[in-house]
Amino acid sequence: MSAKQIEVQILGQPYRLSCSPESEAVLRESVARVDSEMNKVRAQSPIRGTDRIAVMAALSIASELLNLQQSVRHGEAFPAEEIRQTIARMNEQIDSAVQRVAHHGA
Repeated sequence: MSAKQIEVQILGQPYRLSCSPESEAVLRESVARVDSEMNKVRAQSPIRGTDRIAVMAALSIASELLNLQQSVRHGEAFPAEEIRQTIARMNEQIDSAVQRVAHHGA
């Protein structure tokens, strides 16, 4: 896996980041999320230092993550992989039932 360099901007500042080709889309989405949150903090608060804006944005994103994790633990949200596994099990059960009916009905 070779790393590639991408150029992005966060809060108007250029950054050169290294990533694998497979992770570029997720990294760009993450950059957009961080940039959006930092711009929101800058627009909605008197905070002006970039480092302080970054900390406030990080706290906001971390809070979202913790709330989501808590929701998952309490069964209010389900991780995508768990949903995929449940659907696969249900499909296997349906296939098995269809095969039993087909064998008994033939």
